[in-house]
Amino acid sequence: MIVGQSHFIKTVEDIYEAIVNTVPQMKFGIAFNEASGSCLTRVDGNDPELKENATRNASAIGAGHVFVVSMREGYPINVLGRIREIPEVCSIFCATANAVEVIVAVTEQGRGILGVVDGSSPKGVEGESDAEWRHGLLRKIGYKR
Repeated sequence: MIVGQSHFIKTVEDIYEAIVNTVPQMKFGIAFNEASGSCLTRVDGNDPELKENATRNASAIGAGHVFVVSMREGYPINVLGRIREIPEVCSIFCATANAVEVIVAVTEQGRGILGVVDGSSPKGVEGESDAEWRHGLLRKIGYKR
């Protein structure tokens, strides 16, 4: 999933185009919480289950100008650069396959994301065999040659 902040209603369509123009076979759902006007959660994507997942997560966060992208058959690294290039995208809080906890502040005006907890804490420092495993994995999945 990718969780970020943007500032304009066209975010949903721009993220859709960024994904399909980068990884056409990726299945995904996008949800964007408007922060003014109707204040609706705007939804798009090419997979009903992932659209529902993105909508459920964006609604649970409940902060304006936040977007959530849920995906499969691709990874955040495949589309993150293109999403960052969208003019209205202000920041990315996380791009991960880990369990994520979103830290939300609540004020009289509304809600906002302070940050995220992405995955687990480190359990030690990489040793030589761990480094060999990492190098092998990156080559096995095609990210390094």
